[in-house]
Amino acid sequence: MLSLGARSATKTQILQSLGFNLTHVPEPAIHQAFQHLLQSLRAPSKDLDLRMGSVLFIKKELWLQTNFLDNIKRLYESKVFSTDFSSTSTAREQINSYVEKETEGKVVDLIQGLEPLTVMVLVNHIFFKAKWEKPFNPGYTRKSSPFLVGKRTTVKVPMMHQVEQFAFGVDSELNCSVLQMDYSGDIVAFFVLPGQGKMGQLEQALSARMLRKWSHLLQKRWIEVFIPKFSISASYDLETILPKMGIRDAFDKNADFSGITRRDFLQLSKATHKAVLDVSEEGTEAAVATATKLTVRSKDGPSHTVVRFNRSFLLLLVRRATEAVLFLGKVENPTKF
Repeated sequence: MLSLGARSATKTQILQSLGFNLTHVPEPAIHQAFQHLLQSLRAPSKDLDLRMGSVLFIKKELWLQTNFLDNIKRLYESKVFSTDFSSTSTAREQINSYVEKETEGKVVDLIQGLEPLTVMVLVNHIFFKAKWEKPFNPGYTRKSSPFLVGKRTTVKVPMMHQVEQFAFGVDSELNCSVLQMDYSGDIVAFFVLPGQGKMGQLEQALSARMLRKWSHLLQKRWIEVFIPKFSISASYDLETILPKMGIRDAFDKNADFSGITRRDFLQLSKATHKAVLDVSEEGTEAAVATATKLTVRSKDGPSHTVVRFNRSFLLLLVRRATEAVLFLGKVENPTKF
């Protein structure tokens, strides 16, 4: 969205750092693809609650280019709010309460502080809530199981447990096990457990191609699975991360956002990302309903593979139809919120 209002090197740095090759893909095609992706993700579904949005909070006196406003509304369905930034605490409260409401209270205090010179805040938010196609029975959740943090420390976590048929595979090239669990609807979760000491190697190799490879590699089989029940939250100050990716000019005196406003000089001062994810017996949010499945097959039933997610693992939530990754994270300590 920001690239729509950026010009010269500022624009190029944003798009190239996000992996777009402007000689192969013209800029309008990039925005149209995002527009299409957002529309497909917003398609209503009875099985899952997926809400996303973009909001621009702008200083009342800021004179915006009509073209920029039209484009962010048309392509990204962004809302625009006129905001009084003369009181940074009031503006911060307005932004945080809006995001909290849109994410059903999951993302709180997104903005920790605003500089007195702030004239514009751009916020993207996503809220995801779904139920497992094959839910866990809370009665089989072990209240206190060891989970290895680092090389030697263990913490106690509630460990969900079930024996079911899931798509599963071992990637011998990367030395990791991949379990696919489906949500009701079109979303799948990939739980990826690297071999001891192989997390760095796995992170380096992550790519869209790798995901496709896993999708083809996995086969349905009986699995006895142990997965921690957890709620995790992570916040990132992107003003330290984005320049390392190549988005530098946007944050300093070389910034060119003349596509947003011609009258004033704008530069980025803060970029924040916060994600919250709950994984429980029912799905991604704890629910009061009890699972109807009460059978754990006896050990002398069909032979099965045992997979224990009792140390650091990766988790990806993917929309099947578009192969869009909605969430990607590393669970290092499920007790930390």
